[in-house]
Amino acid sequence: MATQSERSIEVNGRGYRLPVEPTVVVCVDGCEYDYLEAAVAAGVAPFIGRMLGSGAAFKGDCVIPSFTNPNNLSIVCGVPPSVHGICGNYFWDPDANGGEGAEVMMNDPAYLRAGTLLAAAAEAGAAVAVVTAKDKLRRLLGWQLKGICFSAEKADQVTREENGIDEVLDLVGLPVPDVYSAGLSEFVFAAGVRLAQTRKLDLMYLSTTDYIQHKWAPGTEGANAFYAMMDGYLARLDALGWVIGLTADHGMNAKHDPLTGEPNVIYLQDVLDDWLGLGKARVILPITDPYVVHHGALGSFATIYLPRDVNVAQVIERIGGLQGIEIVLDNRAACERFELPNDRVGDIVVVSTKHVVLGTRRDEHDLSGLTVPLRSHGGISEREVPLLFNRRVEALPAGKRLRNFDIFDVALNRVAAS
Repeated sequence: MATQSERSIEVNGRGYRLPVEPTVVVCVDGCEYDYLEAAVAAGVAPFIGRMLGSGAAFKGDCVIPSFTNPNNLSIVCGVPPSVHGICGNYFWDPDANGGEGAEVMMNDPAYLRAGTLLAAAAEAGAAVAVVTAKDKLRRLLGWQLKGICFSAEKADQVTREENGIDEVLDLVGLPVPDVYSAGLSEFVFAAGVRLAQTRKLDLMYLSTTDYIQHKWAPGTEGANAFYAMMDGYLARLDALGWVIGLTADHGMNAKHDPLTGEPNVIYLQDVLDDWLGLGKARVILPITDPYVVHHGALGSFATIYLPRDVNVAQVIERIGGLQGIEIVLDNRAACERFELPNDRVGDIVVVSTKHVVLGTRRDEHDLSGLTVPLRSHGGISEREVPLLFNRRVEALPAGKRLRNFDIFDVALNRVAAS
């Protein structure tokens, strides 16, 4: 619950000043720090270069699993998944299907266990807008929000009743982009600029997609073109007088053999079927969502449900012996280390190494959409993310390692006035 004073609100135990100047927080999906530095070095991102050189640029950590939904919700709630409950894009819901359980998308607000800063700020009188690339996040980010909230993916379907705005295509001046394109993220930035130009807003949250980062490594042509595009829109928001805070939901790494280009995959369900018998264990891949063409539902984090008659410690020991595994933990240890809700995580959590991903069964993954060697995320190796601001930052606790979900605290409470 949020409580309001004259100038501030409290959300999930954290206090935030309501914006004095219009403030935008941007979550750049899949943006590790190297992308920013490479684009600046190539001379295509001068505004980002000024942010990096201003003393208000930091390296911080995202939450694990380093996937989209848990991190976006951590950012807008200001707390880890153990509090807000969203611990993946996808999970095993024991209450679904009439109590028989089912694997489901974790995109229904019913799964949220905490309120968002966005909704609390709007309730306190701030004018709030949210633009996200994919519709999978819109309902979660817009939960209880009295403001504008829509996705680029379905920008042609917005209504004032559902989204707090209509005629978005006319406003932005761009067509509905392909979901598998850089244009999906550009639409988010363009919409943010147009909203800033045409609406009297106090607070805005923009969330992009990582299609480009799955395809292009830092410093490559496609990556630099993306960050050049982003740089232009950020510069326009700055020129309009907005405070800007920029972070990411996770980083990205190559997950393929550098010689052959073939994905480096451990198919955990195949392994466990061989060890325990067909279907005895259940492997859940929280990276799974409706948009798997560019990653084939392969990421570096998995959780495993075991029958009661199987010794968890023995399975942990055997999985830990597989090449390409970074860490294997039981439910309690994993949830304590990664700040996850125990009831939404299996008996075992598995994290693979930097260049390895985890799958279920080999024949369950369609990799035909991988037109370039696999790049993905989900593990500890994709934890580091940027936190950048276009204003000087004041009064950060000495020695504090920021988390991406500190971004609103810094943007609202700790940036210097213009």
